[in-house]
Amino acid sequence: MRLLRDGGPLIRIGHRGAAALAPANTLRSIELALEAGVDLVELDLLGVPNGAVVLGHSRSELASEPLTLDDALAFLRGRAAGTGIVADVKNRGYEHALVESIRRAEAVERTVVSTSFVSSLRAIARLEPGLARSLTYPRRRLGVAVRHTLPARIGRMLARADASAATLNHRVITRSVLERCHALGAAVLAWTVNDPALLRRLDALGVDAVITDDP
Repeated sequence: MRLLRDGGPLIRIGHRGAAALAPANTLRSIELALEAGVDLVELDLLGVPNGAVVLGHSRSELASEPLTLDDALAFLRGRAAGTGIVADVKNRGYEHALVESIRRAEAVERTVVSTSFVSSLRAIARLEPGLARSLTYPRRRLGVAVRHTLPARIGRMLARADASAATLNHRVITRSVLERCHALGAAVLAWTVNDPALLRRLDALGVDAVITDDP
């Protein structure tokens, strides 16, 4: 999957479907994101003890009967087969199950896996080289104070993770970071952007995509 905008319009990604419009990580949230015309839908993913991959941001926030990735992908395939998918990996150890779900849905070419776990990205690269991979940074918002050093580090970070894109908190995005990523051929996806003024600033700066609760 190619995520660089290359002078085209800003790529719109619905966060957890459309989390501002319906409960996050549900079929209704995904449906509303599709109705809004998103380019990609971002899904938070958790591996659970029974071996399934389900939609959820964390174990503490997991619904009593969470939507499975298989069901979400089947819904997307039936409603919007051309819409891209951001598979946002929230815990480790289920990389094989994740890849198999994406293969079953015939969604490898339109999916990018994004996570802060370097080991997961490297494992996914070995299991399915055709899957695009994006390194999420920082893992928590506490890391935004180091943004002045990020331009010098981002190349090594992407290489270590075997990633071709960076999913960055909007607070760490600077022109220098963008220029460095683009020089490496890596797209920059900004999260989570819900303020129109911020969106306009990132668009003008040249960010490739924004992840938003309200597409």
